[in-house]
Amino acid sequence: MTTATSGTPAPPSPAPSGRRSAGAVLLGMLRGNMRQYGMLVALGLIVVLFQIWTDGTLLLPNNVSNLIQQNSYILILAMGMMIVIISGHIDLSVGSLAAFVGAVAAVMMVRHDMPWVLALTLSLLIGAAAGAWQGFWIAYVGIPSFIVTLAGMLLFRGATQIVLEGRSVAPFPRGFQQVAQGFIPEAGPYTQYHNPTLLIGLIVLAVLLVQEYRARRRQLAYALDVLPFRLWLLKCVVIAAAVVAFTMTLASYHGVPVVLLVLCALLIGLGFVMRNAVVGRHVYALGGNKAAAKLSGVRDQRVTFLVFVNMGVLAALAGCVYAARLNAATPQAGLMFELEAIAAAFIGGASMSGGVGTVLGAVIGGLVLGVLNNGMSHVGIGTDYQQVIKGLVLLAAVGFDVWNKRKAGS
Repeated sequence: MTTATSGTPAPPSPAPSGRRSAGAVLLGMLRGNMRQYGMLVALGLIVVLFQIWTDGTLLLPNNVSNLIQQNSYILILAMGMMIVIISGHIDLSVGSLAAFVGAVAAVMMVRHDMPWVLALTLSLLIGAAAGAWQGFWIAYVGIPSFIVTLAGMLLFRGATQIVLEGRSVAPFPRGFQQVAQGFIPEAGPYTQYHNPTLLIGLIVLAVLLVQEYRARRRQLAYALDVLPFRLWLLKCVVIAAAVVAFTMTLASYHGVPVVLLVLCALLIGLGFVMRNAVVGRHVYALGGNKAAAKLSGVRDQRVTFLVFVNMGVLAALAGCVYAARLNAATPQAGLMFELEAIAAAFIGGASMSGGVGTVLGAVIGGLVLGVLNNGMSHVGIGTDYQQVIKGLVLLAAVGFDVWNKRKAGS
């Protein structure tokens, strides 16, 4: 046999799966989740920047609680908008729909003395009906979502003016206000901290660590690449430190805001549906390649219809939360909410072409905008410059998405 005498050595054979170096595994995970990890890092840097710039004001317990309550309705809209964008559509009507539902809720509670729980339930049903109305024209008639929701934006804005007769309606019952302004009640002995919040934080920490452990075991069982044990342990320590710090911050003030429980329930529920449920996978399939999804048996009309029904319910919930926080329904409510929600979705990892994004990413994107707003207000930056900065952040996020796709395709 003859042997090769070339000066170029043969490339080494790839390492078997499960035996890659720690750096290679970590690099692969970062590449696979670049947008989400990048936004998490960006959010952390923004928090550190404004914590220093505001002399520690940003992370004071009362300001953290205010930050959550102040941005709750945008985070609710962002989660729904992320799902709409993943499916390959857009919704321009959510701000007007939120204002309309808040107005109807106010009329039911203030003018007709309806119990707030019943009024809230009916408001969510109205939102579902509005989403179904728009979803019908988009899914079954075939009118582009941009046109349908643009018409919806005008329709619901006008309907808000009609319902309120051009005047604000207030005040709301105390129970309804508590949805956006309240905190979970205190219980147990005096400890200088909010005891139920400490218990909730302990439960959340235990659940997250158990999930990390189970996920690692599943990956090892299927011979998938996993982080080396020391890096995985470091990741768990970072998660634990973040949960403990956040819990102690809330527990040192009034505890967990009620609206934070609502946000967590939506994040867990919608995240599970998009990751594990059949309809969630179909939403990704439609956004990624509609023609291929239809050939694979995906019922595109039904899935699109459900996406807009879900968006309608979340817009109604956001409208009720906003009205409860203001303790009034106003004709000007909901202005620019749709743009804030769309910006949060794209900053959080959504793609213009659809099929990409996570519900958690929408929350991260919304928090980036929320921390920017809060931090810039504390350091005295005017609203005009705030709009400029948020526009540049959105442009950078979408530009990064385009650059990343070109790099992957080259």
